[in-house]
Amino acid sequence: MSEQDTIANPASEPSPAMALSAAGASGTAAALLAAAGAEGGAGSEPDAPKEEFPGEVEMTLVDHLEELRRRVLRSLLAVVIAAAACLAFVKPLVKLLELPATGVRFLQLAPGEFLFVSLKVAGYAGLTLALPWVLFEGLAFVLPGLSRRERRLVAPAVAGSTLLFAAGLAFAWSALVPAALRFLVSYGADVVEPIWSIERYLDFVLLLMVATALAFQLPVLQLLLGALGLVDARKMLGAWRWVILISALAGAVLTPSTDPVTMLLLGGAITALYLIGVGLVALSQGLRPAPAASS
Repeated sequence: MSEQDTIANPASEPSPAMALSAAGASGTAAALLAAAGAEGGAGSEPDAPKEEFPGEVEMTLVDHLEELRRRVLRSLLAVVIAAAACLAFVKPLVKLLELPATGVRFLQLAPGEFLFVSLKVAGYAGLTLALPWVLFEGLAFVLPGLSRRERRLVAPAVAGSTLLFAAGLAFAWSALVPAALRFLVSYGADVVEPIWSIERYLDFVLLLMVATALAFQLPVLQLLLGALGLVDARKMLGAWRWVILISALAGAVLTPSTDPVTMLLLGGAITALYLIGVGLVALSQGLRPAPAASS
């Protein structure tokens, strides 16, 4: 081997310092690429939850409890203000509630009984008037945690619930209360004279109306469960025997009186509302887009 080859060969091989420098440069480049990828992944991951939950706000448990306390207090304040406004018109309200009881005399059996009756009637009326604001406060509390799909159900649910609540009050006023009073007055009318306590009578009427209005919320609950995919119309229709039994029990529990006419009317109304809810769930399932076939 010549001297020139001996001198040239060491120059063709990298020295240890050059090898360490190249390794360091490649490691730095790899680290930069990895950091850029991590930043891109970190930036893209929260986008999906933000798109799915557009109103999501990170709060501690104490902050959630504080917000809940504020909204409950505002709801109670709205009920108190509405009840105070209704207290100024309580006498016309009481006369309106006495209309179905034709031929019945009402007495005040204890000192201050009509005062407590007036407060009770004003409270029920104020709660009914303040229900939209109470619903608004409740929805404002839970809305940030709802997905886009769940948010689309809020407006139809609130509108349907309001309409059904009003329909329940109207049904109780026009059908249940007169039927119950006719039965109770006619039974034993030839033996005793119907003289009732105003407090007992208004307790009966108000409880019956509120219970009926709450029972009328059944189709809204069914539609929400069906839209979320938790219940199926075919399975609900298959449980019709249990529905009739539970409707009869609900009619007996929710009715303040013990007459069979009111219980049958309320139980039949609950069964009809359940069937309407089954129809709404079946309609929502028919309008739901079919899943795309996988190729």
